[in-house]
Amino acid sequence: MSQETILIIEDEKALVEILEYNLVREGYQVFTATDGGEGLQRAQEIVPDLIVLDIMLPTLDGLQLCSLLRSDPETQNIRILMLTAKGEEVDEVIGFNMGADDYVIKPYKLHPLMRRIKALLRRPLGEIAQDDIVESCGIKVDRLNHIASLDGSEMVLTPTELRLLWFVMNQPERTYSRLELLEACRGEDNCSTERTIDVHIKSLRQKLGPRAVLLQTVRGVGYRFVPIQEFNTEQLRKTNRCLKFNKITFG
Repeated sequence: MSQETILIIEDEKALVEILEYNLVREGYQVFTATDGGEGLQRAQEIVPDLIVLDIMLPTLDGLQLCSLLRSDPETQNIRILMLTAKGEEVDEVIGFNMGADDYVIKPYKLHPLMRRIKALLRRPLGEIAQDDIVESCGIKVDRLNHIASLDGSEMVLTPTELRLLWFVMNQPERTYSRLELLEACRGEDNCSTERTIDVHIKSLRQKLGPRAVLLQTVRGVGYRFVPIQEFNTEQLRKTNRCLKFNKITFG
């Protein structure tokens, strides 16, 4: 089996050295570049299995570079994980629209980043993983194209809300802790806390309307998505009243 290749395009030398060291320890062949122009050239020469790409780069920024890679038939299927220190959700939207496969906010923790890298490398090149699109109870979330809809009508969600909804729907009825959801949805953003998840859940429930009942709170633990078969509004009202009667809260 051939060794998987990873190209790190990052202008912070210390971060490159730490990440490169740990990736090599995991058995990957690692290449590096410190600016966008060099990164583009190396990507075209090597055609790596995955690129870890910083957004803020000299000569050519990560968003421009991502767009160029996606427009070239030779490099369009390379998996791309974007990094940014900005922490602005607008950057996340632009990054996904440019073709990034995943997105992590700096400063990040190493082990969750390594998990993200391994997960991306398990995804077949040029293919959308089957679970990148989840659908249940009239709710559909397309993680890669960054689109969510409710009964066929597009929902206006922030990038974090969309990630959160996709994540809990991807494994229905599984209970996730707030920390798990924070890691999955914000890429280890150290500016966030576990209680940030509560704010996003509240906003999601408001946007889901009657379907807010599907996002259940598990006291002292976190949240879960519980589908209701043959969903309709009247059934949902009845279910909501029953759950409240049994002291299961949703806010």
